[in-house]
Amino acid sequence: MANALESLVPFALAAVALVLLAGLVNMFRGGSGNTSQKLMRWRVGLQFAAIVLVITVLWLRGG
Repeated sequence: MANALESLVPFALAAVALVLLAGLVNMFRGGSGNTSQKLMRWRVGLQFAAIVLVITVLWLRGG
């Protein structure tokens, strides 16, 4: 089970990085504030999910 979850960690980290990059691009282009807020909420949610996933993998692996 830990191996299956472990393979999801890079995808979770990539998702966080992509949303962060999209937010930066939106900010530098002078995009909508609503879009920035939406991307920030997505980033926070994805960061939470990634942290929970990493902690779960570490717990299942025994340390």
